[in-house]
Amino acid sequence: MLLLAIAFVAGLMVEYASAKDVYYDWHITWVNAAPDGFERPVIGINDKWPCPQIDINVGDRLIIDVHNDLGNQTTGIHWHGLYQYMTGYMDGTVGVTQCPIPPGKKMRYEVEVNQTGTYWYHSHKMGQYPDGLRGAIIVHDPNAPFEYDDEFTILLSDWYHEQMVPLVEQYLSENSDPATGGLEPLPNSALVNDAINSTIKVEPDKTYLVHLLAVGNWPGFAFLFDQHNMTVVEVDGAYVDPYPVGDKNLRIATGQRTSVLIHTKNDTSQNYAFWTIMDLNMMFVYENRTIPQGYNPNATAWLVYDETKPLPPAPIIYEFDFVDDLDFVPADHEPLLEPVDHQIIMDLNSAEVDGGLVRFVINNQTYIQQDTPSLYTALELKSQSESDLSAYGEVNPYVVNYGDVVEIIVNDYHSNLHPFHLHGHDFQCLQRTAPDGGYFDGLWANISATPMKRDTLMVQNHGHFVIRYRATNPDKSFPLYRSRVVNSIC
Repeated sequence: MLLLAIAFVAGLMVEYASAKDVYYDWHITWVNAAPDGFERPVIGINDKWPCPQIDINVGDRLIIDVHNDLGNQTTGIHWHGLYQYMTGYMDGTVGVTQCPIPPGKKMRYEVEVNQTGTYWYHSHKMGQYPDGLRGAIIVHDPNAPFEYDDEFTILLSDWYHEQMVPLVEQYLSENSDPATGGLEPLPNSALVNDAINSTIKVEPDKTYLVHLLAVGNWPGFAFLFDQHNMTVVEVDGAYVDPYPVGDKNLRIATGQRTSVLIHTKNDTSQNYAFWTIMDLNMMFVYENRTIPQGYNPNATAWLVYDETKPLPPAPIIYEFDFVDDLDFVPADHEPLLEPVDHQIIMDLNSAEVDGGLVRFVINNQTYIQQDTPSLYTALELKSQSESDLSAYGEVNPYVVNYGDVVEIIVNDYHSNLHPFHLHGHDFQCLQRTAPDGGYFDGLWANISATPMKRDTLMVQNHGHFVIRYRATNPDKSFPLYRSRVVNSIC
């Protein structure tokens, strides 16, 4: 027993001896770009766009100095899917965990990376990430539970020719339709890796780990590799037992990530299309509007075996048979969390609020950002008053105890689909209905003993989902949390 313990400790020492600090110096700037042929200002990093991918190893620490050189907007960066264990003040959610970074100022983010898999960073200030401020984070695992020869990343996104500030103002204007909660602006095109007609060079007879990320503003995506089988091995940073997709299709909602293994052909006789389409139901069917003539929701990229050979057209798809991600089994086989200590029911809808403006509401309340971020409020309250919900303002707060098993039920009374992302944790996905599948009535249907885990999940229109997580990520461990932002404007 002693020898085993020594070997185990030695293994840990070797693993963490290779951990390192990874430093970036980012200046957030305006850049002109034309990803689909239409040139417009976009938000880039260090005068370049697309924004860079971060490649890091598990155990490393990210240190990023973010300088706001936009001139006309405040900003903040969220590290989507990374737990920020005990360091929620580094989460980058403007108005919740930090004050915005003013123009001409900077903030240093320090992120302990103790997870593996696929994540992304993006602005968490209004509509800045659909204007371009986003990129992939790949956390490499030397002990991944599957084998592959190489890897590459694919970003899926919608794209708009107009900047987000006027589009958001239009969307939130008093002319919004009460029946729909306002019509979202239609994207002008779909992009793969922030471009149209992207190509990805591959070699024959190789196994590739492909990181797929939906980093768009609104619709989700369906996607496939023509004549290449996919096996799902990770969703939202959680390994899953290998799941062959077969002749079905995959779909991915905004904010979600899915990693798949593909094995390339053993010859270079031709190239193959990678095809994706924005969710037409979200954009048109559920919003009861007509598809404009000539509108193209598709995007095509190619797996290139031989640059001298032509790029084939995309396959024509008329029907979809999607894999249900609730069928995935987490590789750690974590059992169902129970008993439930705290249940939260969220009824999502749109409604007229003060002044007749249409806003989305949860339990008939809309979110109003406070002058002081919610985390700052929590940290400044005395322990006996932390549970006083009125102290947090109109942010619809919930307070749970450390270690609680929290069950969240989301009923979608709205006519469209909506993705939900939980910061600081992943969660078990117990149940989700199909579109128009009805609201939660206390009845369960075939809950897995080891439910699928992820951190972003789509609720279907006029349906519901149920998730559970254990609240184990407190924020009581740091001094001088405000000093991270120079001359904060809160």
